[in-house]
Amino acid sequence: MSMYGRDPWGGPLEINAADSATEDERSRNLNDYDRAALSNSRPLDETQQSWLLGQGEQQKKKKYVDLGCIIVSRKIFVWTVGTVLVCGLLAGLVTLIVKTVPRHHRGRSPPDNYTLALHKSLMFFNAQRSGKLPKHNNVSWRGNSCLQDGKSDSSSVMKDLVGGYYDAGDAIKFNFPASFAMTMLSWSVIEYSAKYEAAGELSHVKEIIKWGTDYFLKTFNSSADTIDSVAAQVGSGDTSGGSTTSNDHYCWMRPEDIDYPRPVTVCHSCSDLAAEMAAALAAASIVFKDNKAYSQKLVHGAKTLFHFSRLQRGRYSAGGSEAAIFYNSTSYWDEFIWGGAWLYYATGNSSYLQLATTPGLAKHAGAFWGGPDYGVLSWDNKLAGAQVLLSRLRLFLSPGYPYEEMLRTFHNQTSIIMCSYLPIFTSFNRTKGGLIQLNHGRPQPLQYVVNAAFLATVFSDYLDAADTPGWYCGPNFYSTDVLRDFARTQIDYILGKNPRKMSYIVGFGEHYPRHAHHRGASIPKNKVKYNCKGGWKWRDTSKPNPNTLVGAMVAGPDRRDGFHDVRSNYNYTEPTLAGNAGLVAALVALSGDGSAKIDKNTIFSAVPPMFPTPPPPPAPWKP
Repeated sequence: MSMYGRDPWGGPLEINAADSATEDERSRNLNDYDRAALSNSRPLDETQQSWLLGQGEQQKKKKYVDLGCIIVSRKIFVWTVGTVLVCGLLAGLVTLIVKTVPRHHRGRSPPDNYTLALHKSLMFFNAQRSGKLPKHNNVSWRGNSCLQDGKSDSSSVMKDLVGGYYDAGDAIKFNFPASFAMTMLSWSVIEYSAKYEAAGELSHVKEIIKWGTDYFLKTFNSSADTIDSVAAQVGSGDTSGGSTTSNDHYCWMRPEDIDYPRPVTVCHSCSDLAAEMAAALAAASIVFKDNKAYSQKLVHGAKTLFHFSRLQRGRYSAGGSEAAIFYNSTSYWDEFIWGGAWLYYATGNSSYLQLATTPGLAKHAGAFWGGPDYGVLSWDNKLAGAQVLLSRLRLFLSPGYPYEEMLRTFHNQTSIIMCSYLPIFTSFNRTKGGLIQLNHGRPQPLQYVVNAAFLATVFSDYLDAADTPGWYCGPNFYSTDVLRDFARTQIDYILGKNPRKMSYIVGFGEHYPRHAHHRGASIPKNKVKYNCKGGWKWRDTSKPNPNTLVGAMVAGPDRRDGFHDVRSNYNYTEPTLAGNAGLVAALVALSGDGSAKIDKNTIFSAVPPMFPTPPPPPAPWKP
C-alpha cells in the first residue's frame, strides 16, 4: 500500500511504504545524490566543498597542483618553478657580464703575398693608359697623351683611335698582344670573380678591361655586320738601317710630350689579329653580362671580327710589315680555335663549337704533334689556352656527339701539357733556382711562366670542381695539389724566392728593379718638355727611375738566374701588357685562403641545355 502526498515546494512526492532500508543506507544514498548534483551545478567555493569532502580527500588535494592539462605533485611543481627562476637569473647575470666586460676583437689575418702582388700588378695597366685619363687613375706622374691618334694620319679610315694601352716601355699601341692581354684578364674575372671581390679589385679590373675593349671597338666599324679592314697598330718603332726618323723607339719622351707623327697601320687580311680581337670582345661580353646593352655591343663586334677573320685569310704580320719585327704571328689556326671557343661561350651558337672542334683546324694548329714550344701559352700561340678552355666544357657539360671525340683529344692533350710542367719530366729545363724555361733559355722568360702558372692552377680547380682528385701522366697518377705547387713555386720565384732574393715586380718587396725600361717612368715630371733626343740623357743615366712603375713585371732573369738592372737592356727590364695580364691571372688564381673556388656557371650563361629535344608525344589511341 502506498501513500501519495504533496511536496512542500509544490511537486509530488512518492513514498514507498514497502522500503525497509535502514537509516544508514538512506544516508549513504542521499550522499550519492549530493555528489551527483555537484557535477551538474555551479562550482562550489572551498568552504562549501569542505562540507561535502571528507578529511582524506582534502589532504589529497593539497598534495597536488592542477595545471589544467595535467596534475602534478605540489613539491615537484615548486622545485621546477624555483629551478627555472634560478637558471634565468644566472643566465641574465652571465649575459650582463659578457656585455659589460671589454672584448678584444681579432683583426683580419693579413693578406697573402699573392693578394698584395695582385693589387700592385693591376696598377701597371693604369700607368699604360693612353688618351684622356680618368680622374681616379691613381698614377701621379701620368697625364693625358696622344689625343690626336687616328686624326693625325690622313690615310687612316678610323679617325678616332684615342685610348687603349701602350704596349710596353714605348708608346706604340700593338693591338695583337693587347687583345690577348684583355682576353686573359677577362678569363681570370670569369673564373675568379669572388676572389677579385674579396681582394677589393673586381671593379678595378673590370674598368681595366673596359678601357681596352672600348678602344678595340674604335679600330673597326663595330656597328657593321661585315668589314674589310682593321687597325692593327698606332705608332711606329722601326729604327732598322740606322733610321733617325722621329718615332716611338728612336725618341725617348714622355707620352704626354709626344709631338711627332703617329701613323696608323691598317690590315685587310689579318685572320690572327681579327680572331684574337674577337676572342677579347667575346670574353669581355661575359664579364659585362649584367650590362646588357654593352655586352650585346661586344658580342656583335666579336661576330663581325670573327667573320672577317674567316673570310680574309692571312697573317697580320706577313709581307714585311713592321709588326713582324716586334710581334710576329706564326699562324692563325690557333686563333680560330681560341676565338671560336670564346664566341661559343658568349653566344651559345653551336656553329662556333663545331668550328673550334674541327679536326682540320686542330691539325693545322699543331694539336696532334709535340714540338719544342708545345704547351706554351703566349700572345702568339693560344692553342694550350684553347685546349684548357674546351676541356672545361667536357668536364662540366659533356656535350657528347658530335663534339666528344675532339673534346676528348683536347682534354688528353691538356693532361700531357700539365705533365710537361712537372719537374720530374724533362720537356723543359729549369734554372738552378727552379724557374721553368718554357722559352728554352731565350730572353724575356717570365711572360711564359705566368701563363703556365695560370693554366696549371685553373685546370687543377676544374678537376677539383668536377670531383676529380687528379690526372694521369702515363701510368702514374698525380694529385691536383701537384699542379698548384708548380704554380706556387714559379710565382714565388718571381716574387723574390730566387737566388738573387729579388722581386721581379716593381714596387713589390724591398729589392726590385729600379731601372725599368720605360720612358714615362724614367723621365721626371718636372714641367720640362724634353724633345726627341733630349730624353736620351734619362734613358742612359745610371740613376734609378724617378717614377715608380708600380706592379710592372719586368722581362726577367736569364737561364742562369742572372739579372742586370739596366734600363737600356730591355731583355731584362722591359715590362709588357701581355706579360702583366698573365701575372694578374696567375696571382688571383693562387690568392686567398682556398675557400673561394672557380665560378662554374657564369661562362655557360649563354650556352643552351645540352640534352636533345624530346620527341613529340604519340598520337592518341583510337579503337
